[in-house]
Amino acid sequence: MEQVDVLIIGAGPAGAVSSAWLNKNKYKVLVLEKQKFPRFVIGESLLPHCMDHLAEVGFIDNVKKHGFQIKTGASFYRGDHKTDFLFADQFTNGWSWTWQVKRADFDNILINSAIEQGVPVKFECEVKTVESNDTEQVTTYTDNSGKTHTVKSRFIIDASGYGRVLPRMFNLDAPVSTPPRGAVFCHIQDTKRKPEESGNIFIHSFNENSAWIWVIPFSDQTTSIGVVSDSSLVQDFYADNGAKFLQHIRNFPELKGRFTSEKTVFEPRTILNYAVGVKQLFGPGYVLCGNSTEFLDPVFSSGVTLATGSGIRAAKLTHKTLSGEKVDWMNDYENILRRGIDVFRTFVLGWYNGDMQTIIYSKTMDPELKRQICSVLAGYVWDENNPVVKKHKTLVPTLAKVIKINQSDPVQ
Repeated sequence: MEQVDVLIIGAGPAGAVSSAWLNKNKYKVLVLEKQKFPRFVIGESLLPHCMDHLAEVGFIDNVKKHGFQIKTGASFYRGDHKTDFLFADQFTNGWSWTWQVKRADFDNILINSAIEQGVPVKFECEVKTVESNDTEQVTTYTDNSGKTHTVKSRFIIDASGYGRVLPRMFNLDAPVSTPPRGAVFCHIQDTKRKPEESGNIFIHSFNENSAWIWVIPFSDQTTSIGVVSDSSLVQDFYADNGAKFLQHIRNFPELKGRFTSEKTVFEPRTILNYAVGVKQLFGPGYVLCGNSTEFLDPVFSSGVTLATGSGIRAAKLTHKTLSGEKVDWMNDYENILRRGIDVFRTFVLGWYNGDMQTIIYSKTMDPELKRQICSVLAGYVWDENNPVVKKHKTLVPTLAKVIKINQSDPVQ
């Protein structure tokens, strides 16, 4: 029988930052991770706001040593139209850059940074049962030899990502309102890349704007490239070991032959129906963070930033709870986290219904509005001094409507 203050399920970015923060504040923590690290995961383009969280727990220097590709902005393409958003020119006073990362390496660095700071982590350990109440949580798990262990904790942070341990055990999953979408992707050699094609993530709209391509350059002359669309198109592209997908990216006009003769690092893979939701983000003796809560869509690269942000906030409120303070988890955690998620949701829904594309691809954009949008793209979705954040639900559709009315020859 093990006894800890806080049990953390999952060693991804949310689990790494929350465990490190609690460890720095003298709590006895234990991280249980089902997989062996390093392990592959998608979601490779970070947002600047996550740098605030990495800096707070002392991870930045270790990540810098790896030499990941510096990311300075995002470029959106449709036909011959291109719009750049540079993080150095944004509304919110925040980080002006971040990284594009191979997540196997990045996540491994984060959790090893936590281990260096004294956090105990057990890999290849699968949580089997959880009994939860306000004062004590009892968890059983199996190790890689199949042996069963029990650990008691005062609190649990579920950072299990798509494993979604507590949502599955406690029946917390909620339906999502978005149509089923998926992604087909691979890593590919990128020897023809020009220097100016390294610093941004590149998003190319196609198929009447219902589908898009991501291009995420890495520092080792390889690139992550994928197509996101409705599940039927993704499955069609994925057939025959992704033959149609590879043909599409090799011949896509806007990529100008960049990948025509390049070899894949690994064969195409697919993820279908990735959007998930939950009924609640906390309960007696536990809190959910990262992808255990909600995942919307990869188009604005929100995943890691929401994971690290929720991980830090979950750790701080857990500290208050265990210190005997009265914590209003609904107002101080769930409502705040959902407020940021809702900003991203407006952008995601606007991307697929055309409103955000009308705004992004308009021939003229007010410079101040562009800076405000750029801050959302940088992950600063809780900055309510930003009018786009504060009024996102009404501003995005209204602005798109005004652009359509005033623009007699909009970009098609």
